[in-house]
This record gives sequence, C-alpha cells and structure tokens, in this order.
Amino acid sequence: MAGIRLISTSTVKAASHKPEHPTQRIELTPWDLQLLLVDPIQKGLLFHNPKTSQAKEAESESESEITLLVHHLRTTLSRTLDFFTPFAGRLATIETKDNNTISYFIDCNNAGAQFVHAVANGVSVADILEPVYVPLQLVNSFFPLNGVRNYEGISKPLLGVQITELVDGIFIGCTINHTVVDGTSFWHFFNSWSEISRGFDQISKPPVLQRFFLDGIDCPIKIPYGKKLSDSDSLITPPPLKERVFHFTKEYVARLKAKANSEIGTNRISSLQALLAHFWRSVIRSQNLDPNQQVLYRLLIGARPRLHPPLPDEYLGNAVQAGTVAIKAGDLLKRGLGYAAWEMNKMVAMHTEDKLRSFLESWVEKPEILTESSMASTALVTSSSPRFNVYGNDFGWGRPVAVRSGGGNKTHGKITVFPGVAQGSIDIEACLSPEILKAIGNDSEFTDV
Repeated sequence: MAGIRLISTSTVKAASHKPEHPTQRIELTPWDLQLLLVDPIQKGLLFHNPKTSQAKEAESESESEITLLVHHLRTTLSRTLDFFTPFAGRLATIETKDNNTISYFIDCNNAGAQFVHAVANGVSVADILEPVYVPLQLVNSFFPLNGVRNYEGISKPLLGVQITELVDGIFIGCTINHTVVDGTSFWHFFNSWSEISRGFDQISKPPVLQRFFLDGIDCPIKIPYGKKLSDSDSLITPPPLKERVFHFTKEYVARLKAKANSEIGTNRISSLQALLAHFWRSVIRSQNLDPNQQVLYRLLIGARPRLHPPLPDEYLGNAVQAGTVAIKAGDLLKRGLGYAAWEMNKMVAMHTEDKLRSFLESWVEKPEILTESSMASTALVTSSSPRFNVYGNDFGWGRPVAVRSGGGNKTHGKITVFPGVAQGSIDIEACLSPEILKAIGNDSEFTDV
C-alpha cells in the first residue's frame, strides 16, 4: 500500500454568513475551557464507492465521478455551516492585565473550515476492515489538522474535513475542536451535513448555539495567567500502542446484561455498563496485577438530561462530566461481572444536578485545564456512545460500512464505543499495549458468556 497523496486544500465558509447575527460571539463554559490543552475530536466514516445521481450523470460527461462528488460535499458543507456558524469561526482571547487573566470565546467570523481532498493510492476498503489491528498510520492519515491542540484554534480552523479516495470507496474524516463540541454535538453536525447532502433545504434538528451558564457566573470566565497554555505534553514519548476493534452482537450484549443484573439481583445495570465491566475485567486479568492494587475506570457521563430543565440534545457544546470507578484488582476479578457493573452504575447515578452544578461553580473559582499527561494513567477511559447516530449518515449513496477515530487524544487505555453496523450491536475500539490486546483476544472468559 502506498501513502496518501494530497490533491487539494481549500477553505470553506458558511454560504450565508451574517456578521450582525446575535450569536456572533459565543462564550465558553468550564466544560469547554478545561479541554483547551488536549486534542480535537477526530471521527470518520468509511463508504463503498458512491453511486449518486450526480455521479451517474457525470459518467456521460468529461468530469470524473469523484471530482463531482467532492464538489458536492464541499458545497453542502458550506450550506451546513450556515446552521453551525461556530465551526467556521476561530477562538479569540481577551487578556486582562489588571488581574493577570485570560479569557477565551468563539468568534463566529466565518474565517472558514479546512477542506482537504486526498487519494490513498492502492488502498481498498478491505485494507481498513480486515486486519486484526487497526492500521494506525494509514487511518490517522485520513484526518486533517493532525497534531493541532484545541487552544491553537485562535489561528487554526475549528473544523477540518478530509475526503480520501480509496480504490473502491471513500473515507470522510472530520476533525472538530473539542472546546466547540462534545461527542453528541459532533455527530449532530455529521448527521445534519448528511441531510443537506441528500437534498434537504433545512436540517431536521437545528443546533442551539447559546451556551449554558449557572446564574451569577460572570462571562467571559477568566483563567489566571498561571494556567497559561503550553504544549509541553508534545515532549512526552508515548509507549508503543496498538488498536483493535472488538465487535459484540446484540445477543452477546443481552447475555452480559442479564448475567450482570442476575448476579446483583437488580434490573438497573445497563447494557453498556455490563459490556464495559466485562471488558475491564479482561484487561485487568491479562496484566496479573497485585490483588491489592487499585485500578480505575473513567467514564464520561452526559450532562444534558441531568440538568433541570434538561439541556436539549441539540445543545451545541460540551455537556459531559467525568466520573471514576476505583476498585482493587482482586475484587474486580473475584467478585464477578455484576459487582463491577454495579459499581459503575452507582458512580453514574451519583452524578446528580447538584454534583454537576458544584463542579461548574468550583471550576470558575479554581480553573483546572486537562492535559494529555493528566488524562493518561493506568485507568481505562471510555468516550463516545453506542447511542450516537453513526450509521444513519447517508450522504446520498448509502450507509457507511465502518467508523474509525483519528489519533487525537489516544493514550493507553482509551476505549472508544460505537454502535455496530447491525442494529443493537456495539463496537469497542481499544487503544492498549500489544501484549494486552493479544491477551484479550485469547481470553476464554472474555469470549464466552
């Protein structure tokens, strides 16, 4: 397989930008600001060769199918940015010398998103789907803005899209600044773009651009200069890691859920909690740890439905709270699947509205900016959700055949959850050491339920 060949890079602006729009400036919340030093969200979709009505017409003309398709995606992206105006903007700062603070906000100035057209010579859809381990170097090259941290959105695009031609398909890779979106907002944008691409004049779920702030919070939120941002994490050399996608059928997940609930005598453990506990136990089993060593699992918990009144699903921005389960390695393995899943369930249930509000209030008083090194630990960290509408992204030529994530925020223990291709199935994309991934694959307790 050859490498990626760049065809073109251009800037895409919102088609109908209105400078006088009331949301020209969008303030950032603590949930947004804490992510300034980490990487953007990078997710992308793999499709078989498109056969659109536009492409069929092009067959009888001199213009190639792919050229017409790329032009169509570029045009529909521009129209989608009319609804998602922050994505065409930039971060901006205000420095206050009187109290040595700096503030960040989104300037919806329509500076534009990055749009890349590339070709992966000799690469087929099977080259992405069939290997046991994800071909990382190849898949990472399908994404734009690699290596850019969120705070660099002052000068770099907040959104980058790359259309990569394969021998028998295309990959649409999307990179969005994490201070602008969480996973819910990321897929909301992807879903909306696919609607416009299919010919919709309006999107079915317009985004809510107004950010959520507690009453009495002064905006913009001021960050002390002591928190001034640097890229020191770029000096850290990560350990050798591999990625593998594990597929779990609807029936397999149902058996896990039934087993976990039965062991505890409840019906409150969710399918995802049972599956993640099952995966966690296999990871720990493979490491032969001291039974008294504490092991951690960090979950990202959606905050939208936990506030009163709840934030709408269309709320654009970050509304996610991290929570951690801590268990001794020996207890995790000896006390069974139900115990581990129930500990996850209890931790999630603790994240009430009061707890969320307390975090937001305390963060304003004492801002804490996350870094890659502070997130990297012996913990497993799960992001994304099987509830996201991934496979409904039909751009006019059919559903995607797979989803993959880019290299952003990939550290040991990063567990990305996606819905599977089949209804009710779940995929786990695990970034771990080669030794652990191999051991999980050979773990009979993991494969048999």
